[in-house]
Formats: sequence, C-alpha cells, structure tokens
Amino acid sequence: MQTIGVGLIGFGTIGAGVAELLKENEAEISRRLGARIELLKIADLDVTSDRGVKVDPSILTTNAEEIFTDDRIKIVIELVGGYGVAKKFILRAFETGKCVVTANKALLAVHGDEIFTAAHKSGSAIAFEAAVGGGIPILRALREGMAANRVKTIYGILNGTTNYILTAMKEKGQPFAEVLKEAQKLGYAEADPTFDVEGIDAAHKLTILSTMAFGRKVDFKSVYTEGISNITPQDIAYAEEFGLDVKLLCIAKFDGEKVEARVHPTMIPNTQLLASVRGVYNAIYVDADFLGPTLYYGQGAGRRATASAVVGDLIELSRDIMNGVKTRVPPMAFYEETMTPAEVKPMGEVLCRYYVRFFAYDLPGVLSKISGELGKYGISIESVVQKGRSAGNQVPLVMMTHEAKEADFMAALEAIKKMGVCNGDPVVVRVEG
Repeated sequence: MQTIGVGLIGFGTIGAGVAELLKENEAEISRRLGARIELLKIADLDVTSDRGVKVDPSILTTNAEEIFTDDRIKIVIELVGGYGVAKKFILRAFETGKCVVTANKALLAVHGDEIFTAAHKSGSAIAFEAAVGGGIPILRALREGMAANRVKTIYGILNGTTNYILTAMKEKGQPFAEVLKEAQKLGYAEADPTFDVEGIDAAHKLTILSTMAFGRKVDFKSVYTEGISNITPQDIAYAEEFGLDVKLLCIAKFDGEKVEARVHPTMIPNTQLLASVRGVYNAIYVDADFLGPTLYYGQGAGRRATASAVVGDLIELSRDIMNGVKTRVPPMAFYEETMTPAEVKPMGEVLCRYYVRFFAYDLPGVLSKISGELGKYGISIESVVQKGRSAGNQVPLVMMTHEAKEADFMAALEAIKKMGVCNGDPVVVRVEG
C-alpha cells in the first residue's frame, strides 16, 4: 500500500488532535484513501510537554527545516497560527515542492493573495477547511457543492467565544465582563480575548467566506467590524420583548456589483434557526440562486472538531497526489484570472432596521423631540417601549425602526445627542431578518 508522508508544524491543542485522529482512525482513513498517511515529523518549540497523545519521540524536533528537507514528506500541516512565522513556513513548503494544509484564517484573510499566488507558481496545493467554522465543512460546500450557483447571501455565527458569552448573558442575566471571566476560566476565551470579543476573528473568517462565495477578492480591511463588549443583559431582555435574539453575526451579500461584508452584534427573529445556536457552536446560513437556503451547524472550534477538518484536507490532498493532480479545484473556488477586487459597499450605504436605546431625561416632550429628529432624516419608527424611571431622573426609551440607510440613521443620532434631551450615547444594535 502506498504511503503519503506528512510533516506537522505546531504541536499544540489542534496539532495533538491531528496526531490523535491519524492514530485512532488509521485503519478507516487507509480504507477510504487506499493508502497510508504517515506522520513522519512533528516540529514545535516545546517537544517535552505531555499532549495527551503518544507519538514516537524520534519524530519530534524543534527544527522545522527538517520537515522541508525531508523528501519523504509530501504534505506540510501548518498549525502555528499568526502572520509572521506561519507565512514563512508555508512559503518554504511551496519552495520545496510540498503541499500545505492550514487552519490559519488570520494569515489567509490578510495575506491570502500572496499565499495562493505562491502555491500556483510552485505547482503545489493548499487546503484550509479548518480556517472557517472549525469542523463544519462549509468551504468545501461553497467550493464544490455550490459550484453551479450564484451565492446571494451569507449569515454566519462564526465565533464560539462570543456566542457562548451572549448565550450566558441571556440565560443568566450577567453582564459582559462577568461572563467573559467565566469563559476564560472554562477555556472558551483566551487570556487576551480581543480578537474574539471585538469581532476580528469573525471578520477574518468572513473575508475568506465572502471571497470564495462571490468570486471577488474581499480586502479584510474593508470588512466593517464591531464587537460585543457594549451589549448588556438589559438590551438582550428588550430584544426578547420584540421576539428577537442577539448574535454576533457575520453578514455577506452580493448584488452583482457591490459586496456587503460586515460583522457586528445583530438582533434576529427568535424563530430563525440561527437564533437557536447556543454556546460555543457555530452555524452558517447560505442562500444561493438555484439551491436556495441551506444551513450548516456544528462545532466551530476545539481539538477534535478542528482536527477532523485538518485531516479531511489531508486526505483530499493525498488523493490528488496519488492521482498525479496538482490542483483539482482552485483554492478560492475561482481561477485567479477570473477574480477581481471586490467593490465593498461602504457601511453608510447599508440598509437595515435598528434597535436603539436612549437614556432620555424624564421631561415633557422628549419623546416627540426624538421622534421628530428621526423623522427629519427619513427614519420611520416601528415601535417604542418606555420603561420606568432610572437613576438621575432618566427613562430608558427603546425604539425599533423600519429599514433605513446607515448614514441617515447615524446622522440622526448625532443630531439627537446635540439636543441635550438624553444622557450619554445611545445603544444601537442592527436588526436583520
């Protein structure tokens, strides 16, 4: 039986999961592939710590170059993460004629063009299913399953940390800071959670998703990104009164001319399937012209789920190598010469509904003044909820608007702030669906 040699760089949580999966399901993988996958080298700065999986000590090394110079190794798995060293490793793999599997969404979102160009020039392939949605096979579905379709819309819950926090805030009524500490203790949030809670991780994933779905190169810097740190249990409770749920939503739309790409807290009807996604789980809703709507749900992170996607890519590339195929499907689903830079719609042009909570002073005529100012900018109010008086003679005033242009709505809020009828900045959450 033929053997495909593999080198692994990065023996952390996911790397250990990959080694565990290759060992535990070795017979099943060989039966499906018709060949053996052999892990010949594992490179990491720390080769002494216990990872919970037994490997032959002789294959461990602190020198990644041993992987690149080993002619037996045909595929390199990069699980280092980050931009700098990981990029060097991937480019070095291409230089030495090896294919690459990676889970590095940040690198691909920011430097994808360079990586894919290098892969093409070297005649090597790159696979990265684990970069978006963990173990959910969403990229393969977009790249191959929907190859005959025009994708119109994507809505995604793509960060398990933020979804866990919002779920806990709703169920326990605890503020963001308390739930974040709990998530860190449980290992759902990093010691520095900025990439997760400020939406950056989700924006990396949306950059890859929208580029692959629409065949337009979306620049990560053009993706509007907003985190969840300003969301309060009070706003989640008000959302429930409107029959809505709060999620950190990745939204991508394409009208044939401009791509809409944004990540921000969003209220969605609690009757939608996405609203029922709890805890650390991810889900992606895709609407395509012939296929129609589909939903993909599963574990978006974690040792075993992510390892499943990595090894799935490993098997795919191994099949291509066995059949003498260099690149059966372009990495981003479209051939390079057919892809153009995306014209991303400015956030000010986006149309949606809005939830807004003012801390209005309890004075006669305040509601009419706020409503009148919104009306001047063409903002129509769908409903109003006025709660009991808060400290400082303030009244929480909650409004739900009809669809409006973002630029008009934000201009109206600025005008209202200057009127002096409210204390502090209003809380705004966009509404979809």
